[in-house]
Amino acid sequence: MAKSWQQQLKNALSGDHSKTLQTQEDYSQQAAKLFRPVVTDEVINAIQKQPYTGALSNQFLPTSAETEDHPDFTSDPVGDHNALADQGIIHKYHGRVLLVASGSCAVNCRYCFRRHFPYHKHLASRHNWQAVIDYLSAHTEVHEVILSGGDPLTLTTSSLQSLTDQLTKLNHIKTLRIHSRIPTVLPDRIDKPLMDWLDRLRFHKVLVTHINHADELTDNAINSLNKLKQHNVTLLNQSVLLKSVNDDVDTLIKLSYALFNNGVLPYYLHLFDRVQNAAHFEVDISQAKLIYEGMRRKLPGYLLPKMVQEVAGQTAKTPVN
Repeated sequence: MAKSWQQQLKNALSGDHSKTLQTQEDYSQQAAKLFRPVVTDEVINAIQKQPYTGALSNQFLPTSAETEDHPDFTSDPVGDHNALADQGIIHKYHGRVLLVASGSCAVNCRYCFRRHFPYHKHLASRHNWQAVIDYLSAHTEVHEVILSGGDPLTLTTSSLQSLTDQLTKLNHIKTLRIHSRIPTVLPDRIDKPLMDWLDRLRFHKVLVTHINHADELTDNAINSLNKLKQHNVTLLNQSVLLKSVNDDVDTLIKLSYALFNNGVLPYYLHLFDRVQNAAHFEVDISQAKLIYEGMRRKLPGYLLPKMVQEVAGQTAKTPVN
């Protein structure tokens, strides 16, 4: 009998599946203690089925490089703490508010800029969204609510609905944006109850996926993206430029076409956020510019993501020219 998405998530969070990664030579128990590995069946299967390139395992495998501290890297590289406006509410940008809706992810990306974020202190409560509603009621200039985390789709559909039922009453909220890696790493989560919830929403619906390499687009992942597209969800993708994962012109061009072939538009290509214990992922900015120029020469404009970096304290993403 097939496991429910809830059971798959529970198994991933338990750490059992990460034992499969421990068979790889570079696995570091010390790094795993610093940031617990979380991996789903879908990702494990993709790693095992596809020819080994490191593009997937490097994103989720704790290695000894993570145990090194670097003076130029911090625990809060994007300035989340200074932008906390209320419990679980990050307000950096004009017209948009981000909710830290969940502290859990179905996978723990080893380069995550929130790998040190104290979720236990700064989480919007799914049991009582009132603080969120009160804040948004007082800020009528906000027209877009972004659900992030963690991964907001680790919440139950009923929890999500309890929030959006209240958001619906705020006429100035026009767009609901969800940042999630779930469609590719836990595709079974994109189920009928979730689709029914999305269908009932009056908002513009945007889902920003996080896909760094075309190998992440398994058959199951593609199926989940197709479901979302069929239910009038605008699909965008943001990638992070990562050493030994996708720091190659042809790899990123292949990703852009693979995304487009499955109804997703490339949106952002982020420079790596300089989070402590993940310095080995950083691509030198001069090399990043060369890679991007190679993409620009070969891709049509609509498939060229904006290359940006997030600078703490800035009120918008900073283009990398």
